[in-house]
Amino acid sequence: MVITQTPFRMSFFGGGTDFEEFYKEHGGAVLSTTFDKYCYVTVRHLPPFFDYYTELSYSKIERVREVESIQHPAVREAMKYLRLNNLRITYEADLPARSGLGTSSSFAVGMLNAFYALEGRYADKRQLANDAIYLERVLCNEAGGVQDQIAAAFGGLNRIDFHAEDYTVKPIIISPDKKARLNENLMLFFTGFSRFSADIQVATKTSIASKQAQLLELFRLVDEAEQILITECDLDEFGRLLDYAWKIKRGITTIVSTQSIDIAYARAIRAGAIGGKLLGAGGGGFLLFYVKKEYQTAVREAMKDLLYVPFAFENEGTRVIHYVPETVKERQKA
Repeated sequence: MVITQTPFRMSFFGGGTDFEEFYKEHGGAVLSTTFDKYCYVTVRHLPPFFDYYTELSYSKIERVREVESIQHPAVREAMKYLRLNNLRITYEADLPARSGLGTSSSFAVGMLNAFYALEGRYADKRQLANDAIYLERVLCNEAGGVQDQIAAAFGGLNRIDFHAEDYTVKPIIISPDKKARLNENLMLFFTGFSRFSADIQVATKTSIASKQAQLLELFRLVDEAEQILITECDLDEFGRLLDYAWKIKRGITTIVSTQSIDIAYARAIRAGAIGGKLLGAGGGGFLLFYVKKEYQTAVREAMKDLLYVPFAFENEGTRVIHYVPETVKERQKA
């Protein structure tokens, strides 16, 4: 049996520049972090006592005799890709899916990590990120960028740069005190479930050509945000930059935000938040705000109709937290 723990991510700057259609021509970058909310994937070989050959437990339960019959596209395609059979797979998470935190990519990374471990094969973070990108963007043919898979695999507060044929992951060098203050000044609120991310990502993808100027500006802001963190610059500038970037992102496609999200955002700003953004593709999910400590009580009161979610940055990325090797002879199908 193998259990993996994979963190969710929050992207601060550069979202949209991680689309292949953009970075292959212009380059791209994001500044993001993982934090201490996780998904857990448990994988073991299915004992030979049942009339089905694979069992999945997530928001539904699937029991099938053929891998091709699996409804969950990522599980089905990953098992075909790695030629796996006779598995019991369980997924659970600290936060809900469709919430703007890269949950599907964290699941893909964690599942692949568990699959490799169950087979007694080591996969490093880059391989897990690359395989998850291939799984979601090619095998499952889902629209979207490539930052989520990389963040979930590597973990930590990073600048990720996208080049025509590759990417680089550079940890942000920041003092522990400043990093702690950044964490303390960020507040996370759940607005409700988003639309399906892939639907919004399709709209974002189709608008890349017409919104090139906005995406180039979001790309530039990654440099500015990094400088705020690694120099003696006033940390509050990070919050102001979040506000500026959010206003640009809202203009890329009309379905990024909603009237209720705009109202909630304005309420937090009036209560003392310096800036913020909606995490993920848009349409719902989590609102993140930069708020100085003296205004956080007022902001929580202003947002009392939304669920407040405390969090702490994490640095490890995906990892195997339980590993008991199994030697199982594959069942012969009747």
